[in-house]
Amino acid sequence: MSDANFLTEQDIYDVLVVGAGPVGLATAIGLRKRGIENILVIDQTRAFRPVGQVIDLLPNGLKALKSLDPQAYEAVKKAGIKIVNSNPPQDEKNSQNQSPRWVHKNLKGQTLNSFPLSYEEWFNKYGEGRISIPWYQLQTTLREQLPSDKVKANHRCINVVHEPELNCVRVDCTSNLEAEINPYAHWTEVKPDSNQNTQPSLTKSIRAKLVIGADGINSRVRQSLYNNSPYEGMAKPEYTGYAAVGCREVAELPEELFKEIEAHFLTDARILTLLNEENLSCVENPRMLLIQRQKNVLGYIIHLALPLELLKEESKSSLKKETLESLSKANFPHALTELVKLSPLEELYYRPYYIHRTSFSETLPFPKTAKLNQNNYDSEMSPPWSKGRVVLVGDAIHGMPPFLAQGANQGLEDALALTTVIANMGDKNHWDDTQINQAFTDYESLRRSLIGYIQQAVLNPILFYSPQDWQNYHQKVFNKG
Repeated sequence: MSDANFLTEQDIYDVLVVGAGPVGLATAIGLRKRGIENILVIDQTRAFRPVGQVIDLLPNGLKALKSLDPQAYEAVKKAGIKIVNSNPPQDEKNSQNQSPRWVHKNLKGQTLNSFPLSYEEWFNKYGEGRISIPWYQLQTTLREQLPSDKVKANHRCINVVHEPELNCVRVDCTSNLEAEINPYAHWTEVKPDSNQNTQPSLTKSIRAKLVIGADGINSRVRQSLYNNSPYEGMAKPEYTGYAAVGCREVAELPEELFKEIEAHFLTDARILTLLNEENLSCVENPRMLLIQRQKNVLGYIIHLALPLELLKEESKSSLKKETLESLSKANFPHALTELVKLSPLEELYYRPYYIHRTSFSETLPFPKTAKLNQNNYDSEMSPPWSKGRVVLVGDAIHGMPPFLAQGANQGLEDALALTTVIANMGDKNHWDDTQINQAFTDYESLRRSLIGYIQQAVLNPILFYSPQDWQNYHQKVFNKG
């Protein structure tokens, strides 16, 4: 006999959020703020631990968070690292009253564009500031806004099943499994200890009237949603052809080399992006993010087009060689290639970038190294953001490279749009299929076109080196609300 025969109303949550990252947590916080309290958030991680990198919350994301819950917004703002004038340029005499800026330069050291890093300048221009915060700190701050029993780790989603006879969705989970390595994660994952005794896995089912998939770019909810459908080939993320190759720090540089880099590029900034201005239209054109850690200590991140097979080899020496060849083809100066040559292999890291395209009717400018789905999709085909009582948010529906720092920010905008349409459905005890379908349709129509614009911008190598295009982008993305 099915366990469904023994279920009561109290056994079914109003909303189950799969994924306890910032977007999933913000969605749950927003729903509770709007009176929907019978909520549970689950996550596959064995335990919440410090992972992830520093991310930027920009005006659009902070505005969305403030609308979701002012208290959560204030907590995040307090926890965040406000980048104000704490790191003034070295030449105080020639930079009085200047706040730090992120500068884009060509290979001759000439400025192409720049934007401020101070909270106040962003706030004065767009009505909200800019905050940098470690991913784990953001997750922890948002998690603390929810009752502890509303967020559960060690619940890995393995299946999603609609149960129309109960007007709900069943999510099957496993617990106490070995940590599963996520190949799409933006951080280094801890590999399970093969000698460690693991507890037997347990399987349990959780039911809810609505299920929100906020479980990242490798979303299990997305895979279940598209299973046995025309969109099945879109379930897994696609490799964009781009990867990041970085070095945390190159210490004790030769004095002459450091002075040469400093004189040509670091005169007015401690963080800048360098690229070949004469090759902007080429999508394979590498971009180097250069960071001055301290005197004679530099770090960098290079975004470049690399074949996925090279990254899977996990040979850092091969990766360094390929990176140097790419920089040489793009005519990067000797001082910068020498910096890469001097990078200790143990300090090198790499990260491939993936995407979930929101539309197949528009052509995105991918490099030749991209590994896209080969299915012959109809040109008008657009993968749905929901099915029945299940809906996707954040990277689960539109994961993309972090070139414009819009991943988390667009996810927070998703959270606001979705919580608004759900709250507008009225009495949660009488949510029916028609109401839910209309709410999810409204959510998608509110968000899809902007996400398409953002994905175009992220992959367009020339857009942000035209001052007018740069200004238009900022007005469209940051001046909302």
